[in-house]
Amino acid sequence: MNRMIRKALPTDLAEIMEVMEAAKKIMRQSGNMFQWVEGYPSEAVIMSDMEKDGGFVVEDDGRIVGYFAFLPSPEPTYANIYEGKWLDDEQAYHVIHRIASFPDAHGIFSSIMEFCFSLDANIRIDTHRDNTIMQHNITKHGFTYCGIIYLASGDERLAYQKLR
Repeated sequence: MNRMIRKALPTDLAEIMEVMEAAKKIMRQSGNMFQWVEGYPSEAVIMSDMEKDGGFVVEDDGRIVGYFAFLPSPEPTYANIYEGKWLDDEQAYHVIHRIASFPDAHGIFSSIMEFCFSLDANIRIDTHRDNTIMQHNITKHGFTYCGIIYLASGDERLAYQKLR
């Protein structure tokens, strides 16, 4: 298998949305019923990632099997953290959002982490309390739980950071 990560292009949008739908099904099957609802993430959100040069696809043998956003700080929802603190609150960082893949694509999270840490040694990520699959992957890859952040919508997320 030949795996590659590259910047997402507007022509990838239909395939990216298929990946998002597959990821939502995985979430629901694992009991995560309240994350990525009401049309989120929408095509507009994905296009916004691309416009910020932060949308990426994961390809296996030329087929898009995953998507994620890798965006530079500051992340507005990370300005305030509750019931904890960031490992480092001084340095610039990148944030990873919207990790999604097809269920038959394995090792996507590891590939994304390797790629992202090749670009920045200070990364933050958050996830829904019910997303136990993502929490497992985040801690498995050495992230430290830092506390709770709230999205602009008011929804709670568990926040993590890793310094390398």
